[in-house]
Amino acid sequence: MRRRDLCKGIISLTVARPFAARAQLSKVFRIGFLGLGNPAAWANRIEALQGGLRALGYVEGQDLAIEFRWTEAIEQLPKRATELVRMDVDVIFATSSTEVEAARQATNTVPIIFATHADPVGLGHVSSLPRPGGNITGLTGLGSDIGAKTLEIFKETLPRASRFGAFWSPSAPWHRTFLQDAESASAKLGTKLHAVPIRTVENFEEAFARAASEHVDGVFIMATSLSRSQRIPLAKLALKYKLPSMFGAKENVEVGGLMSYAADYVELTRRAATYIDKIFKGAKPAELPVEQASKYLLVINLKTAKALGLVIPTTLLARADEVIE
Repeated sequence: MRRRDLCKGIISLTVARPFAARAQLSKVFRIGFLGLGNPAAWANRIEALQGGLRALGYVEGQDLAIEFRWTEAIEQLPKRATELVRMDVDVIFATSSTEVEAARQATNTVPIIFATHADPVGLGHVSSLPRPGGNITGLTGLGSDIGAKTLEIFKETLPRASRFGAFWSPSAPWHRTFLQDAESASAKLGTKLHAVPIRTVENFEEAFARAASEHVDGVFIMATSLSRSQRIPLAKLALKYKLPSMFGAKENVEVGGLMSYAADYVELTRRAATYIDKIFKGAKPAELPVEQASKYLLVINLKTAKALGLVIPTTLLARADEVIE
């Protein structure tokens, strides 16, 4: 009996060792998350990425680790990206063009995945949408005529408007394309567009004050990492100066902005998890086509409309994807 038990023990050890060895050799994939702004402003995007990865079977703390690097200053992004490269992460998640450019400067070998890049071809981050080339790919949320559509919706909201302000960032080249589209549409609608550059947080109040002094009827605030991190202050400034505001991201409307028309950035971020999964399984970024947003969301905050003394047309409310009461 003792000999039989001994044989069983040897067999079980022989069987167990390969599994033990496999467990010891199982890879923990590491994602470097490069972020500009306050992490709290990114909470829903972080949750979307984590949720997408969980749906694909990854478990943080077991086979997945996410290393976060944040900064409030654009100038510090390349340094944070370099830190991630030195940590030997398997992939860098750099959601928009600003973060992608910093990551591109830090590495041409570590895969870089974006989720909300506005113009990856125009900025030279990919060669083309079908065949990106290089080490960068992901999802883009900018439609070809988003500027014109946004202005048309805003004009429908404010039918008597004749002058609109547009707050844009010189560090976001796609904003120029948006402005060109909006200016073309503005001429057709019989309105004028006044562009105001935003470079720092302090510029926002100056821009609102200038827009109010020029008697504009409403302002566009184009999406940037800066406008995302300043969501609550921007909503308060719009009310302070009694200026209806159209934002480039739903998150701004959720905290008190009047309305937004933009791609579903949370969903795009969730979908970015599939790119990361493919990279982990051996795919090359150069061969993963860039996906475009398939849906744009119109979100309206009725509480803010009431505070501004606005009545939103029923036709527009009927088309809205979400109405915040």
